[in-house]
Amino acid sequence: MRSVTFVGLFIVLLIGADLAHAQRSASPRGETSTQIGGEYEGRRYAGGKWIVVDYGRPILRGRTGIFGEGDGYGQAVNGGAPVWRAGANKSTRFMTEADLKFGDATLPAGEYSLFVELKADGWTLIFSNHAAKDNFRDSGDGLWGSYNYTADKDVLRVPMTVAEHTTSFDQFTIAFVNMTKTGGTLAMMWETTRATADFSLAE
Repeated sequence: MRSVTFVGLFIVLLIGADLAHAQRSASPRGETSTQIGGEYEGRRYAGGKWIVVDYGRPILRGRTGIFGEGDGYGQAVNGGAPVWRAGANKSTRFMTEADLKFGDATLPAGEYSLFVELKADGWTLIFSNHAAKDNFRDSGDGLWGSYNYTADKDVLRVPMTVAEHTTSFDQFTIAFVNMTKTGGTLAMMWETTRATADFSLAE
């Protein structure tokens, strides 16, 4: 009786482990965030405004030349969409509590879908008012990823600086780098490509 119970428990645990493994996304959701505009009052940081990016993080899994080249540049990651969702699955979402300046243009505080127009001669960062669906089966307004993207909902388009890395990022990564009290750089890294856009607090 005891051995039967043990076998039953083992099977339940095995099935549970398989289900947990099956439910893990191949491109896990990630978040990067920062605060700007605040100050330390003693050991407490006060007055800062949050900037948060929520995105899917695809993995190379042995692939090389992920962005392609020539006329085919960007097509593999776009997956048939007109622009890249800057990640995987649900549209990448960008939330800022502060008005931000990218070059001479201002991005008002709010929440946006974030896309990238990929071209071999340069990338363009796109902040859009397109809503995001949680699932591609969802009905109603909003996009799943960047499928059916149209430029009429663009709020701001920002040229990015693209460079090559000496190391390869296995998992697509968005990060805030070179941050100061009043601004910094939004960076995207995957394989050996690094694309950046500088920003600051709008006055």
